[in-house]
Amino acid sequence: MASPQSVLSRRRLLSGVAGAAGIAAVGGPMAIAADAAAAATAPTAESLAGVLHESLSPEQRAQVCFPWNYTHPKFGLLRTRVGNNWNATEPEVASDFFTKDQQRLVREIFEHLIEPAWHARFDQQMEDDCGGFGHGHSIALIGEPGSGTFQFLLTGRHMTLRCDGDAAEHVAFGGPIFYGHDAGGFNEEKDHPGNVFWPQALAANRVFEMLDGRQRREALVARLPRENAVAFRGRRSPISGIPVSDLSPDQREELEKVLTVLLEPYRTVDRDEVRGCLERQGGLDDCRLAFYTKGDIGNDRVWDNWRLEGPAFVWHFRGAPHVHVWVNVADSPTVATNA
Repeated sequence: MASPQSVLSRRRLLSGVAGAAGIAAVGGPMAIAADAAAAATAPTAESLAGVLHESLSPEQRAQVCFPWNYTHPKFGLLRTRVGNNWNATEPEVASDFFTKDQQRLVREIFEHLIEPAWHARFDQQMEDDCGGFGHGHSIALIGEPGSGTFQFLLTGRHMTLRCDGDAAEHVAFGGPIFYGHDAGGFNEEKDHPGNVFWPQALAANRVFEMLDGRQRREALVARLPRENAVAFRGRRSPISGIPVSDLSPDQREELEKVLTVLLEPYRTVDRDEVRGCLERQGGLDDCRLAFYTKGDIGNDRVWDNWRLEGPAFVWHFRGAPHVHVWVNVADSPTVATNA
């Protein structure tokens, strides 16, 4: 059970934000000061994860809390693990292992990681894939809040999501993440009806449609890599697909729109971190864009499988038989991957 002190700390955290917002509504210099105070005290995913950590009983901590460099007997270094269907710990978020307050905190952390405009779409994905948020999901709290090394990890079917307040150096999203959706029947139709992430593939295919014959031949790749092969290859290993530097200005602008679409679901700080990591590794111009001929559902040449990859940037979209997306972004290709 959560202690009265931990419940009080959560209420104090949230009520402080509400009070500052109320002052801001008055306007004038006080409003400016209140805006600054609200920004300073507004809860973040990381601060809420700290509140959650504080609320756990010793028995709960024994099952879901781990040292920063904990190596799981099956999954390896837990804070860097990414998978398409896995549970970092056994207790289910929706189970009575967690109190109602703790379950609400886990949901609030999730909502602070995902942009509000995407909450309903993720809820649809989770309803289709596992019966709703918290069902089939598990969490891990790795490290200690306030120590400089602390991570919240949410896992389940089509879910690896994390936050760490930059505790893990050089990486975006706190480490590799995964998202996906089976909108029904496992083997989706060529237009992927109801799949909340399929518009990302349509955005990428708009770039392909703009390519000329030579560019298309370079962009099309026959061999489909293992979907979890998202380790960084740096500049020494060959990467398939057309170099982004070979795109015309209008094609390059369209690809920039694709990147915006890919980042759209995530909070501003993560979007900025991804772009920062990418720029430090040469930007989009140091990436390649590949469309895979294998797995073209319906043979309609709307490519279900595609990949944007640079020296320390991998966004792998597997659309057949349903959507799996693996994301690994850092500012150095020396960062190891655990997939």
